[in-house]
Amino acid sequence: MEEKVRILLVEDNASLSAIVKDYLELSDYEVVTCDNGRDAEKIFDDKNFDLLLLDVMIPYKDGFTLAEDIRKKDTDIPIIFLTARVMHEDRIKGFKVGGDDYVTKPFVAEELVLRIKSVLKRTQNKPALYVKSGKTYRIGKYQFDSKERLLIFKNEKKILTGKEAALLELLCERKNELVVRDDALNQIWGENTYFVGRSMDVFITKLRKYLSDDPSIKITNLHGSGFKLEEIPPEQQ
Repeated sequence: MEEKVRILLVEDNASLSAIVKDYLELSDYEVVTCDNGRDAEKIFDDKNFDLLLLDVMIPYKDGFTLAEDIRKKDTDIPIIFLTARVMHEDRIKGFKVGGDDYVTKPFVAEELVLRIKSVLKRTQNKPALYVKSGKTYRIGKYQFDSKERLLIFKNEKKILTGKEAALLELLCERKNELVVRDDALNQIWGENTYFVGRSMDVFITKLRKYLSDDPSIKITNLHGSGFKLEEIPPEQQ
């Protein structure tokens, strides 16, 4: 069964948030809501999302600032701004801070869904540059099907994003060996910048969380050099 697209909706108007959430769920999306920028960033850090819908005028941290902070961690996740502000300068700012689209209020829910589909089509279908082998790997008590992007633990299955799967496969191919940071950035992201590097660090943190049910597995950060996927023998645990 294909996993639903997960959307984080950040909107402080409770009525509008409920209406949009209901319509998106009827359109087969999974939606998590939040009413302020401060808590939204924490939720983003804790969970895996496929797209962000950000109102610009939200408490504690406005949508533009939130988008800038998220872009420092994840350069790829699609961001759509929702706002009543129609000034040309605001639209320009939205795109400058990393937005993929800008929807002005009031909007028709059906149009919003079409915008979401369009943005996802442009962004989700970008393959990782790293060529997948199609192999199945054993990682301690986990099984990783790189072709289907499936991480399996007992009876639980998790579908990884393209870049999560590419990064995990690269680590698996060189298990117990150093994966040089610059090599991973160039092979998977196609570039090596500060912001892309921060994005990869977020992906490493997520992979650690996905593998946390088996204490024999760890991803070690070798400062300034790269990462190593290690399987620790029982006597050393």
